[in-house]
Amino acid sequence: MRALLVVNPAATTTSARTRDVLIHALASEMKLEAVTTEYRGHARDLGRQAAQSSDIDLVVALGGDGTINEVVNGLLTGGPDPDRLPGLAVVPGGSTNVFARALGLPNDPVEATGALLDAVKQGSERTVGLGLATGTPGTEDEAVPARWFTFNAGLGFDAKVIGRVEQQRERGRKSTHALYLQQALRQFLGEPHRRHGTITLERTGEEPVTDLVMSIVCNTAPWTYLGNRPVYASPKASFDTGLDILGLSRLSTPALARYATQLLLSSPEKGPQGKHAVSLHDLDQFTLHSKVPLPLQMDGDHLGLRTSVTFTGVRRALRVIV
Repeated sequence: MRALLVVNPAATTTSARTRDVLIHALASEMKLEAVTTEYRGHARDLGRQAAQSSDIDLVVALGGDGTINEVVNGLLTGGPDPDRLPGLAVVPGGSTNVFARALGLPNDPVEATGALLDAVKQGSERTVGLGLATGTPGTEDEAVPARWFTFNAGLGFDAKVIGRVEQQRERGRKSTHALYLQQALRQFLGEPHRRHGTITLERTGEEPVTDLVMSIVCNTAPWTYLGNRPVYASPKASFDTGLDILGLSRLSTPALARYATQLLLSSPEKGPQGKHAVSLHDLDQFTLHSKVPLPLQMDGDHLGLRTSVTFTGVRRALRVIV
C-alpha cells in the first residue's frame, strides 16, 4: 500500500519524538511518504494532490480535527468518489479529536496507530457520509466556496465561542477544555441576541423555524467531548444518515442553565429538549439565514461571517480505514 502521511507539527498532544515513532511504525507496514505541513491550508493542498495522483492508495492525517478537515476538503476537491479516491486514515493529535473518536479510534495516538495498522492488515474500512456547506444561491454569500465538514458545523453562538478561543490561542494560550468553557461564559455575558435570535431555518416544503440564537449541525454523535465525557447535541446523528440540527431560540440565564445541564448529562439516548429547543434528524438539505452576519464554524475552525448557508448531507462521501 502506498500512503501519504500528512503531519501537523503543531499537533497539541504529540511531541516530535512521538511523531517519529509513529512514522516509523507506519513505514514498517506500507510504502510511506511523510510531509510536514508548513502553512494553513497546506494539508488541503496535499489532500488535493493525493486525489489527483494515481500513485496514492491512502492518506493518513496526523493531527487534530482541523488538519483532518483540510485533508478531507483536499481529497474531495473534485467531489466524492469513494471507489476512486484514496482512502483516509486518521491518527489523533489534537486536543479533542472528535472525528477520530466518533469513528471508534482510541484517543491516544500510539494506540490509534496500532488500531490503524490492524485495520490495514485486515482490510477493514467503512464509507461515511459528510456535510457540505455552500453559500446560498441568490444571496450575498452565494460566491463563498463550498466546504466539507466531518462531524459538526455551527452558525451563531458556538462559532463565536470558537472565534474567541482562536484569538486566545494566537496570544499564546493553550487550547484546553477550560479555555472553551471560559470563553463560552464570556460570550454568553456579551451576547446581544440571546433573547431574540436572528437565525431562520428553512426546508423545502416545511414552515420556517425563526428567531434561533444558536444552531448546531451534526454529522455524527457525539457533538464534542469535554475531556473523556462525550456531549450529545443530536444523539441520533450518524455517519450513515443525513444531517441533524439542534436550534435554540433563547439563551437567557435560566435557559442557558437548563440546556447546558442537559448537554452535560446527555447520552446516546437523550439530548437537549424543551420549548426553546428545535431538534431535527436525518435532513438531506436545509438553509440557515441570519438577519445580521454571524460567525460560521466547521469542525472547530472559525470561517468568518455569513448571512446565509445551505447545508447538504452527502451519504457515502468518503472511504475511511478504521
